[in-house]
Amino acid sequence: MLIKKFKDQQEIIAGDNCILREFLNVNHGDKVGCRYSLAYAKVPVGSTTWKHAMKTTEVYFIIKGKGRMYINDEVEEVGIYDTVYIPPNAVQYIENIGEEELEFICIVDPAWRKEDEIVL
Repeated sequence: MLIKKFKDQQEIIAGDNCILREFLNVNHGDKVGCRYSLAYAKVPVGSTTWKHAMKTTEVYFIIKGKGRMYINDEVEEVGIYDTVYIPPNAVQYIENIGEEELEFICIVDPAWRKEDEIVL
């Protein structure tokens, strides 16, 4: 059984400048039978992640706050319990437009690797 406690996961600044805690990633030593990675991310009030593209598929599930999602030439407002599908190679970023931290779960498939992310 694998259980990872939130408080035990190191908080880092990710390549796109969001605050991130990674929970599952076979590329980082987790002995799991899934090919995706799973992380918790947050964006402070008034902040925006950096424009970037991933060679992989990405999904955001918003758990707190309000944001504006940019994918290629599309822009949509997102909020609690919204799910955002981000196709491979799409130019993307998210902006916190709310009055509290924007928090979301991030799934990358196949699992996130630094070489698959390009910050623009």
